[in-house]
Amino acid sequence: MRVIFFSAMMSMLLFGCGPSGPKQETVQILSKPVLFHHTVQQLTDIMVHNTFSPPAASRVYTYPAIAAYEIMQQADVQALSLTGQLREMPEIPLATDGISFPIAATYAYSEVGKKLIFTEEDMAAHQDKLIDAWRKAGASPAEIDRSINYAKEVAQIILSWANEDGYKETRTGPKYSFREDPSTWQPTPPAYMDGIEPNWRDIRPFVMDSAQQFSPPPPTTFSKSEQSQFYKEVMEVYEAVNSSDEEKLAIAGFWDCNPYVMNQTGHVMYAVKKISPGGHWIGITGIVCRQAEADMLLTTKAYALTSIALFDGFISCWDEKYRSNLVRPETYINEYIDELWKPVLQTPPFPEYTSGHSVISTAAAVTLTSIFGDSFSFRDSTELNFGLPVREFPSFLAASQEAAISRLYGGIHYMPAIREGVKQGEKVGRLVVERVKTEKG
Repeated sequence: MRVIFFSAMMSMLLFGCGPSGPKQETVQILSKPVLFHHTVQQLTDIMVHNTFSPPAASRVYTYPAIAAYEIMQQADVQALSLTGQLREMPEIPLATDGISFPIAATYAYSEVGKKLIFTEEDMAAHQDKLIDAWRKAGASPAEIDRSINYAKEVAQIILSWANEDGYKETRTGPKYSFREDPSTWQPTPPAYMDGIEPNWRDIRPFVMDSAQQFSPPPPTTFSKSEQSQFYKEVMEVYEAVNSSDEEKLAIAGFWDCNPYVMNQTGHVMYAVKKISPGGHWIGITGIVCRQAEADMLLTTKAYALTSIALFDGFISCWDEKYRSNLVRPETYINEYIDELWKPVLQTPPFPEYTSGHSVISTAAAVTLTSIFGDSFSFRDSTELNFGLPVREFPSFLAASQEAAISRLYGGIHYMPAIREGVKQGEKVGRLVVERVKTEKG
């Protein structure tokens, strides 16, 4: 399906008879971020197929986006490199004459992304289509070759940097250890999966000083007493699900973004592949860049800064998740209140506190607001491919607030995880905005 869509898009852009005419459309291929957006979407599609964990998906988005931005920032004397601003980031060699920055940036994104996914052949096929599109648009073979060679040089430097971020070590780190303690997280139905990414706190952040920089206050003390604050917070989730209406169900479903959804029919269990929370915000980034008619430099900047905020947001959140290690509402309610109760959304396989979507959505929203303004309204069509309708938002923060409260409506988080997650994400986003400068002056 992706190949058919890409080919159709190429035909329309290169040979279509739109109001601007074929000549102007071919210019767009070479100078505007048309193919860059589709390359980002290709990476998203591959990750959905490969089933990356939400934190790992944020890593796959970020390094390619940084590579692309580092190439494009050379096209503007007012733009700043990220070297020296992101932790341990190496210098990137300057492009020489005869290189197309948009071609090199797009190819670098695809090349770095290709090395971070499981099915490299899928991105390699996309790269072949990119080259074919550039040729049909009028780029000379020499210009394409020079641009690709430079992109590969940049990609290799970025990949070497990525190779030292601690990711490899997390693949062989200790698994989550279950404890005979009713306050701690336990695997949930239907798949009862092990805890995902228990060692993610050990990944090198891009901007934060450490994974603990924005640690929230501890969650409410666990209690079985019906007079306790914790019990009240559990009942808030229980009643929110039991009294749910059509709009709340729609909100919960729209922001589900769970790549691990399992379905069971009889004795057969099968997975439904979905976009990750970070992937949803990368989709929003693409939507607003198109809406704002952002040029290639602004587009790569938006993807890079949003990805960085998502990446550090996941590190901050996951650090707290496996420190507080709090039981999920589903486990508590089934054990002490209603053994037949089910949440609206399938409970994801990691501890409850804080809410990941609350953290990373707020971090992304703060970052996007710094780029496009605090009253940028948009129509979020990210979930159309997954059968969900478009939702409209008056601002990025409004979208992030809905994403956060969706976790209560979905029955998978207590309110403190949502409230503190929003605060945590805001701190991460503001740090990215304050520390990462992309323009002189």
